[in-house]
Amino acid sequence: MPVLVEPDAPTVTSLLKAMPSGAHGVNTPDRMMAWLDQHPDEYVVVLGPDVALDVALGICEDLRTSRPTVSVVLVVRTLDTPTLTQAMKSGARDVIQSDDVAAVGTAIRHAHELYEALRGPAGALHVGRVVTVFSPKGGVGKTTMAVNLALALTAGGARKVCLVDLDLAFGDVAITMQLFPTHSIEQAVGAEDSLDLTMLDGLLTRHQDSLMILAAPPHPDVRERITPVLVSRILRTLKEGFDFVVVDTAPSFDDQVLTALDETDECVVVATLDVPTLKNVKVALETLEMLDIASGHRHLVLNRADDAVGISADKVEAILGMPVSTQIATSLDIAAATNAGSPIVVHDPRHAGSEAIRALARVLTGEPVAAPTPLHGEVHRAGGSEDAAKQRSLFRRRKGVAS
Repeated sequence: MPVLVEPDAPTVTSLLKAMPSGAHGVNTPDRMMAWLDQHPDEYVVVLGPDVALDVALGICEDLRTSRPTVSVVLVVRTLDTPTLTQAMKSGARDVIQSDDVAAVGTAIRHAHELYEALRGPAGALHVGRVVTVFSPKGGVGKTTMAVNLALALTAGGARKVCLVDLDLAFGDVAITMQLFPTHSIEQAVGAEDSLDLTMLDGLLTRHQDSLMILAAPPHPDVRERITPVLVSRILRTLKEGFDFVVVDTAPSFDDQVLTALDETDECVVVATLDVPTLKNVKVALETLEMLDIASGHRHLVLNRADDAVGISADKVEAILGMPVSTQIATSLDIAAATNAGSPIVVHDPRHAGSEAIRALARVLTGEPVAAPTPLHGEVHRAGGSEDAAKQRSLFRRRKGVAS
């Protein structure tokens, strides 16, 4: 799918409208290179008008030799002969003036035709992975975990991630990120038989950190109109256009949540260290086991994990019968960042909570996980030392998952 490099947010919005459905926007060339490293089948890079010309020409020169199947479309404020000459010498495939937005789409189509001529048809359909964040009890920090985990999975724009708010009555994802969507999942009601990526793309809200959001309905009465069939169709369709689809769920086993869990590749279960929550989590895990949901792909996260409450991680593992993947200590910094609309992984990437969440993201992506080094005296754990290989094997995607 095309990738756009442009630091100005309004310009990103304008150019993405002219690009094919599913196009991805990042704000720096470094993030674009990270994206290309993760997506070797990419065929075109669009450099926006606010990328400095010398930087854009350098990118053209580099990609011409390092990735000859990737076309570069350069968008400039003023198209004159010297600029055109420099761009073509550097290897740009097309140079377009910024006020001719329609020409961007035409240039991308030509780039795809060239890509197919050089490499052949695209081959197998892209299928991403669904990561569902669940807890049977409210108030445990589930939405905060879902938001931060989704941002961690984007790796600064290297991956395309969509966060779906499936708490259909009281979803808080948009307000947590200080977003004010004009569309939500409500606009997909009745489209079970006609839903596609193009339609869904029009319902998504873009966060500044390259994360796309499918917001919950603004009113709780819409919940009953969102059928399990629609939920399944939405998740399966999003998997075709995104590397990861993160789902924030309601704290219950209603029909919509059960449908999402049935589509899940990786299930993150959030718990806190209090007896009522652990009792409910144990029942929930038994239910997941009985329904054979995400077997071998469940990740237990202990939030607000402080030894002072008298329940240790070892005791939790004994009670629940599964290992703790990640621990995040109580932190006013996390609460303050959430209240400010700047999730902790973005607000303070070196915070212990941020490192713990990124470590969990690396487990989900199958990347090596180093033993964590606690910061600020806080505790976190995710796949350390000799257990890392076991965790990476355990958390690999199930074979034969329906798409």
